[in-house]
Amino acid sequence: MSDLKNMYKTLQQDPFPEEMTLRLGEQEMVFKKRTWEIDGETKGLRYGENPDQPAALFELKESELEVGGVKFRGPGMQLVSALTEENMLQAGKHPGKTNLTDVDNALNILQYLSAKPAALILKHNNPCGAAWTDEGLAVAMKRAFDADRIAAFGGAVVVNRPLDMATAEVINSAYFEVVAAPAFEPEALEEIKKRKNLRILQIPGINDLEQYSRQPFLDIKSLTDGGMVLQFSFRNAIRTAGDFIPAMAEKDGNAFTARQPSTAEADDLLFAWAVEAGVTSNSVLFVKNGVTTAIGTGEQDRVGCVQLAISKAYTKYADLLAFNELGKSLFELKLAARNDAEMAEKLEKIEARTKEDRGGLPGSVVVSDGFFPFRDGVDLCLDEGVSAIAQPGGSIRDHEVIQAVNEATPQVAMVFTGQRSFKH
Repeated sequence: MSDLKNMYKTLQQDPFPEEMTLRLGEQEMVFKKRTWEIDGETKGLRYGENPDQPAALFELKESELEVGGVKFRGPGMQLVSALTEENMLQAGKHPGKTNLTDVDNALNILQYLSAKPAALILKHNNPCGAAWTDEGLAVAMKRAFDADRIAAFGGAVVVNRPLDMATAEVINSAYFEVVAAPAFEPEALEEIKKRKNLRILQIPGINDLEQYSRQPFLDIKSLTDGGMVLQFSFRNAIRTAGDFIPAMAEKDGNAFTARQPSTAEADDLLFAWAVEAGVTSNSVLFVKNGVTTAIGTGEQDRVGCVQLAISKAYTKYADLLAFNELGKSLFELKLAARNDAEMAEKLEKIEARTKEDRGGLPGSVVVSDGFFPFRDGVDLCLDEGVSAIAQPGGSIRDHEVIQAVNEATPQVAMVFTGQRSFKH
């Protein structure tokens, strides 16, 4: 058993060269391998996606890439790949590939969320809790954590404001692998350093994310046969509530128009669509008051994704009730309830409240990364009491989907984004 545990502690020896050059036609991109001096040793990535996969991190050092008249991000705009020893305020067990790609995907989301203090918790390259608010970073952090206590365990926390003491105390109330911020207040840094294995990363470029967001980077997908697919990175077209498109469709000479969202609904839809940029497709998100109430990821069918999100919402809502009232997770309570009549009664009451409150979903808004091909997914959302929906539009059944929200009581709003947000 000790050998199995050592698998996660063993540093893979990095066999990759110090430099890599990518030539596109007559243009070149030159990359340098990133290593750090840690504990008197030169170390690269801890390992790749799994402990038996050697890996290396490369930083773009030379490039003025322009494709189709569009200039791509170049040197001096790096974030995760530019981390130095000075940025690694505490190495912990020092980062592996998944630690850094989780942080990177958080930055992918945060580039659209500079307007308010925001906190994200990521696991397996997907957000499990996200929140933003004018009430401050600590409030955002607590709400992001409460959004899904179960999935947050061992996650990566990334925030877009200097990390203060109140936020540090929220972070230290749970177990995380990584914390990243543009800066740290001294007492807050000392607080989170109490977790000796925590990787603590200072990324000043977080302050410049909004500026970077208008410029694409070269997105490379590797194929199993060694080939590659190159694409422009996704660029969010919905930057303000005014960018949403009224949901309208025609069928057999009849016009169908959905209700426009209120100011509060539009603000939640804007936040949800920004978070959607970092969620693995096929996906839907539920958001209420600037907090994710459910995230469904990676399903093959859209109605199944809605079902998954709703199911997870009910589970995490019951878990939060159990923890706040009894200091136990939902699963600890279920275990205790097997042989304890009092615990069984408490479990029954929590499950009844969860069902009555519909997992905290009523009043949420929903975004979908692709259009609804049928109204079934929308009807499931309506059954949970959502108030507004944003989706790309463009389905031959858009009129049926608009009919669905118009038939709801009270009438549910819908807007189109005019772009799809798939992420694979």
